[in-house]
Amino acid sequence: MKLATIIATAALLATAAGANGAELTTKKALNLAAAKEIAAAAEAEAVKNKWNVVIAVVDDGGKLIYLQRMDGTQWGSIDVATQKAQTAIGFKRSTKVFEDAIAGGRNALISLASNNVVLPLEGGVPITAGDQIIGAIGVSGVTSQQDGVIAKAGADSAANLK
Repeated sequence: MKLATIIATAALLATAAGANGAELTTKKALNLAAAKEIAAAAEAEAVKNKWNVVIAVVDDGGKLIYLQRMDGTQWGSIDVATQKAQTAIGFKRSTKVFEDAIAGGRNALISLASNNVVLPLEGGVPITAGDQIIGAIGVSGVTSQQDGVIAKAGADSAANLK
């Protein structure tokens, strides 16, 4: 009986020691002010090219932080821009990867698109701070390639955030 108690106590102490040694990570988070700056950089690219678009910025959980619909942009682009951003953060890569894969014959990815898991259209780009992905931007309103140019301009501007 004593041996069982000693073994149980040792196991309990080992578990407690492991738990006490755990460390939380330091994580940067996208906030509204940063999302607005990222959207402003994307908007500047769109205005420069005379393209009317919707710009959506989501956090690292895919939840919408900021949405902007430029004058004259079709309302259908609201959902598309948001879904592009959610796809980019959900898979931690540009949505162009999925568009290219399907165009290249990767038809299996179509099932992800048909289930609303992936929107395989260029225009969604992860937003990084250092080596951390902190959110994503999605753009819709012009061609997917043009949407991608605008989204990249917004995502690239995150390098200037502190």
